[in-house]
Amino acid sequence: MSAIARWCFHHRFLVIATWVIVLVAMAVLARGVKSNYDNSFALPGADSTTAQQLLAKAVPAQAGDSDTIGWQVSQGTVRDPAVTAKLSAVLKQIGAMPEVAAVTSPYGPPSATQGRAAQISRDGRTAYATVNFTKPDKLLAMADINRVINAAEAARAPGLDVQLGGQAIGDVNQPSIGVTSAIGVLAAAVVLFIAFGSLLAMLLPLAAALAGVVGGMMLIAPLTHTMSIVNFAPELATLIGLGVGIDYALFIVTRHRRGLQSGLTPQEAAVAAINTSGRAVLFAGGTVCIALLGLLVLGVDLLNGLAVASVLTVVCTVAAAVTLLPALLGLFGMRVLSRRQRRSLAAGTPVPAGLLARWAAVVQRRPGILGAAAVAVMLVLAIPALSLRVGSSDQGNDPASSTTRHAYDLLAEGFGPGFNGPLLLVAQTGTSAAAAALRTLEAELPRVPDVASVTQVAARAGTEVIRVIPRTSPEDKATSDLIAELRGDTIPAAEHGTTLRVYVGGKTATFADLGAFTVAKMPWFLLAVIGFSFLLLVLAFRSLLIPATAAVMNLIASAGTFGVLTAFFQWGWGSDPLGLGKSGPIESFLPLMMLAILFGLSMDYQVFLVSSMSEEWARSRDSRRAVRTGQVETGRVITAAATIMICVFMAFALMGQRGIAEFGLGLAVAVALDAFIVRTVLVPAAMHRFGDANWWLPRRLDRRLPHLAIEPPEAALEPAREPAGVR
Repeated sequence: MSAIARWCFHHRFLVIATWVIVLVAMAVLARGVKSNYDNSFALPGADSTTAQQLLAKAVPAQAGDSDTIGWQVSQGTVRDPAVTAKLSAVLKQIGAMPEVAAVTSPYGPPSATQGRAAQISRDGRTAYATVNFTKPDKLLAMADINRVINAAEAARAPGLDVQLGGQAIGDVNQPSIGVTSAIGVLAAAVVLFIAFGSLLAMLLPLAAALAGVVGGMMLIAPLTHTMSIVNFAPELATLIGLGVGIDYALFIVTRHRRGLQSGLTPQEAAVAAINTSGRAVLFAGGTVCIALLGLLVLGVDLLNGLAVASVLTVVCTVAAAVTLLPALLGLFGMRVLSRRQRRSLAAGTPVPAGLLARWAAVVQRRPGILGAAAVAVMLVLAIPALSLRVGSSDQGNDPASSTTRHAYDLLAEGFGPGFNGPLLLVAQTGTSAAAAALRTLEAELPRVPDVASVTQVAARAGTEVIRVIPRTSPEDKATSDLIAELRGDTIPAAEHGTTLRVYVGGKTATFADLGAFTVAKMPWFLLAVIGFSFLLLVLAFRSLLIPATAAVMNLIASAGTFGVLTAFFQWGWGSDPLGLGKSGPIESFLPLMMLAILFGLSMDYQVFLVSSMSEEWARSRDSRRAVRTGQVETGRVITAAATIMICVFMAFALMGQRGIAEFGLGLAVAVALDAFIVRTVLVPAAMHRFGDANWWLPRRLDRRLPHLAIEPPEAALEPAREPAGVR
């Protein structure tokens, strides 16, 4: 690492120019290949996956995206001649547009299975048309979707409200991450300026982090042509990249500034910073990447795409931290210190002990009481997690100003909340007996509790599709119970003794399957992540108690995080004030993804905290002194880094997109608990209680385990530092 830092410092203009050229080239490449996002995903062996595959083969029009155009009159009915003529003309125009497979109008001739009245509400004030596209939403060009939106919205008039809903329509109305990222970066800049007191020192972490995030974002576009990447992957990757990128650069810049204040030249300080904190950044970044890539073993396309996109961004931010950052440090020299710090350095004035040193002394004197109080707080926060329910939010949680939210409310008012989350029963009827059994099932379905209506929508080549409208909304628990009842009782009873096979599909069923998959896999994934983290920390710190303590603390922090998420979104305590709609389940894909990110981020702080303690332990062999010194030396940078992360994550929580908001709030809460309770109170308190046992490792195991050095051996040769005098 020292050789890389020294070379980048000496060739700083070449390194900076190379980064600029590479980023420009990547931007040109991304613009040339464009993105090909895909929101569809499959769970191996799931009922909904089989249904989707059958739809794609037998009824391609049903396999494409299906959106709705809803309209409502304030006076009269939607059957009035003026309304009928106007909407009929619009729907005919939309039906002839590119990539539109069919438009089902309420004004068309009645078929054998469905009268025109089925698309008109009982009070006659609300109606809808279904627009079937030829492709899934993520394979559609924005221009084709916008043509449909513009044509429908042109029909609006006083007394006639026209709104559009559906996945493709919602994709067009997604908020831009540009403004959100700018807010997060601005908040981070304020915190950095307060922490450093220098404008140039503030700019260094931001420049390195932004370079890494931009590089990662540019790589996602070509990646979408090689694997399935969902449309919100860039938002999640940006969220993670900005958070860890600024943090990693902050740790290195802080170590560099400390070197300057101890009398090192800018080159010596930069080399020492990369050789110490830079190693820790590599270790921490590698841990985040490995934890995320662990999701690949689950075999879920949705999680695979999110994991790989996030890993690319983390890799780019780590690369920027260990190459671009030393070049920038060489460019700015002593100016990374504030004027006051430069004057104090020239005068030889020591930096006085601060609040962190006094707090570390308090934790040292009262580890039992403070540790117990911190655990009690975390357990109270974790209580709501006992009722955690995973599922899928719907467009009723979209921003109140969006057309998708208006369409959701309009159609829910006219046709019931279940209209927005229909279930598609895809049946294979190869024989007359199977077809007869399906007719029996179709007659039985309306008598099933929580079924509002049943309609046959397609039949072709031995495959029939029946649409079932629940009485409850897609995110309601009763809808999930209905899916379970159909699969567990109603459908098996109809299939018994025949070759009939019926599969429950549709978006609502797909996310219900993902929720069940998440619940089943979470304990095993959690065990794997904890085991991997434990092994890495054993190799890094040659200890059994330190990794065990970290594992327990991470579990407590994760439980507290999910407890806050459950109360905020599922119980609805905070979702309404944020404009994220009513209470509802936590997104199905979030728990596994969050656990991977949480354990990766918590390893960052654990590595930076304990590596400083380990360095002092190697010098003094005094456990109390080592714990206190490590807490004082890393406390300021950890709290500053955590504050920056919280600002960035909360900016994304305010985007108005519920899935990203859950990630943003969850990560902000996790970082706050980890930095201000776990690393500030729990870990130091536990290590004070354990004393010298913190550093114990059986000799036989020590000889057999490979050595993974985070801090270089020469770091132990530096003069010892008193905790109270830490800069």
